[in-house]
Amino acid sequence: MHHVYGFRPHRRAQDAISEIRYFAIPTRNYQWVFEADIKACFDNIEHEALVRRVARRIEDKRVLALVRAFLRAGVLAEDGKARETITGTPQGGILSPLLANIALSVLDEHFTRKWDALGPSWRRAKLRRTGAPAMRLVRYADDFVVMINGQRTDAEALWQEVEEVLAPIGLSLSVEKTRICHIDEGFDFLGWHIQRRRWQGRNGKQAVYTYPSKKALASVMAKVRSLTRRNKHRTLRDLLLVVNRVLRGWCEYFRYGVSARTFSYLNHFTWHRVFRWFRKRHLRIGTRELVRRCLPDWQFSDGGVSLFKPQAVSIIRYRYRGAKIPTPWAPSA
Repeated sequence: MHHVYGFRPHRRAQDAISEIRYFAIPTRNYQWVFEADIKACFDNIEHEALVRRVARRIEDKRVLALVRAFLRAGVLAEDGKARETITGTPQGGILSPLLANIALSVLDEHFTRKWDALGPSWRRAKLRRTGAPAMRLVRYADDFVVMINGQRTDAEALWQEVEEVLAPIGLSLSVEKTRICHIDEGFDFLGWHIQRRRWQGRNGKQAVYTYPSKKALASVMAKVRSLTRRNKHRTLRDLLLVVNRVLRGWCEYFRYGVSARTFSYLNHFTWHRVFRWFRKRHLRIGTRELVRRCLPDWQFSDGGVSLFKPQAVSIIRYRYRGAKIPTPWAPSA
């Protein structure tokens, strides 16, 4: 399944985002988006239905018995009491990501059949000219979207269709979080905001842009705000080490989009949060004198550690790989 990216070797979230961009560009025009959210996916997977899907590939009864034992092992709750797991896979369990992918393969198979039913490329093009919809699934673990080349009514019909596909494994869609939108409206997926807009400087042409979502930016700002609270770290070096770790990981993930302005804003916000923390450590010294003594060139540094600068991170265009991503195992018969 080339359109499945979560918890699979050689694949990452950026591949899922680049595939959405690939289908959404004006030349392919998959303009309607069925943005789905599965209600408590890891908690509600039906055990026997999942084991039957595993048994389609694995015949060894000892392995199947181990899978059943893992599913029924229970979890240790926060109150210290063991709770039985009648349904679902334990979140944080070593097998849970793999088993969730196996359970959700019902979606992959369903949309693969719909695509194959359209026939070869020339027949698909002919059907699309007559108004027949074409749909492509992009899934990362339990987060997925369906890109639709057709009408809004085609996207709306997917509600019931997807519900029927998920029902045999005990899952359902979240009514509050599942929605249908046009690519020009934009939507959030895997921390990114994806939207088709006018291409600046290209005479009205359109392009698909990917930005860090407002929710993702608010999340990293909340982490920085928490880390820079008073009396949370003994030295400036300790503070810089933990803040740099958060910023470096966040920027590495979002460097493949239109992120320069966001990085600049985050750089400004972080500097002022660290300065506020530093200022409270030296209340007897005036601000100008503090800057003159301790902040040469307005840079924070202590013990060989300097404050990481998000705005210095270079932006890289991520290339769509699609079916070129290597698969380390043979397909099932």
